[in-house]
Amino acid sequence: MPISDARQTKSQRLPPLLEFNDVNTYYGELHVLKGVNYRVGEGEIVCLLGGNASGKSTTMKTILGIVKPKSGTVTYGGTIINNLATAERVKRGIAPVPEARRLFPRMTVLENLEMGAFTRSDPEGIEADKERVFELFPRIKERLTQLAGTLSGGEQQMVAMGRALMARPRLL
Repeated sequence: MPISDARQTKSQRLPPLLEFNDVNTYYGELHVLKGVNYRVGEGEIVCLLGGNASGKSTTMKTILGIVKPKSGTVTYGGTIINNLATAERVKRGIAPVPEARRLFPRMTVLENLEMGAFTRSDPEGIEADKERVFELFPRIKERLTQLAGTLSGGEQQMVAMGRALMARPRLL
């Protein structure tokens, strides 16, 4: 059996990590997500592409619970999460990397990374994950005491990714 067939069979047996089932999301009367259906399996990398006003940000806000679907279900890890607060979704392992980076500009790089681990209580694991972030983004290790708002755009994006990874997310 070819590798792709084996993966496909395995992912069909496992419940999806994230699933949209006929999701309809509105802003007032504006119907933005119209019957959206998709599945994301554990370990999959998925890219959401589209032009301006095509629903990319609304999809992300729906995953995070910032906006609620009017109908349909959002399932994460086998549980419908439509009515869960954003904070609860984050605690369950969803870590956003918002557009425009959204760092805490008056905090240092290190403080921003530590904010990513605010739901955790394992100091050794946090330190290990910090080292992992430094391996992925060596430039930010050089900037630990620098205020995040003074970094270049690319460096800020590295910090935003590192901050999200500090949460040890299942879904990034």
